[in-house]
Amino acid sequence: MSVAAGIALGLIGIFLISCLIFFYFLPSYIASVRKHKHFKSILLVNILTGWTFLGWAAGLIWSFTDDRITIS
Repeated sequence: MSVAAGIALGLIGIFLISCLIFFYFLPSYIASVRKHKHFKSILLVNILTGWTFLGWAAGLIWSFTDDRITIS
């Protein structure tokens, strides 16, 4: 394997790992962007149970519920 091929494979690996990390924390990111009232709880669920599909899906659904902080 040439050096260029090794570098290319390394960059592809870094890109794939970055994508996986982004999708893993997607429920927390959505809750943050939507200014969800329970953002910290969603983040905790995402960190602790996100490795299971059920925990990740629960966090994703929870992040889409309409519990935003309203400032009057």
